Amino acid sequence: MKRKTTGTRRKATSAKANKPKTHDDYLAAVAEDKRAALQKLRQAIKSAAPKAEECVSYQVPAFRLNGRFLVAYGAATNHCAFYPGSTVKALKDELKGYDTGNGTIRFPASKPLPTGLVRKLVRLRIEETG
Repeated sequence: MKRKTTGTRRKATSAKANKPKTHDDYLAAVAEDKRAALQKLRQAIKSAAPKAEECVSYQVPAFRLNGRFLVAYGAATNHCAFYPGSTVKALKDELKGYDTGNGTIRFPASKPLPTGLVRKLVRLRIEETG
């Protein structure tokens, strides 16, 4: 039995088509509650490192300073995340209320990271990357 075709084919979408090219691209694809938390985080990073340039690294929004990776952020199914590198260890006492890992701070969208804490982490990271 022959299959009936309508003459229209679905184009195969490549993984490249879904990769964000800018921070705004990334944030546009994130759920509204997470987007608000991540935009607040983005602004705090920008204020702490005004000379850092925005980029996308490993498909998440990141910042570079003097050509070197500084920090990144992103959204997962059940949380948002901030990636300030090894500064997590330096401020472990201030991060007790958060789920942390090697260079990662995970937090619910409903409880964004305090701006002062983000600025402190970014400043430490700037010192680290010198």
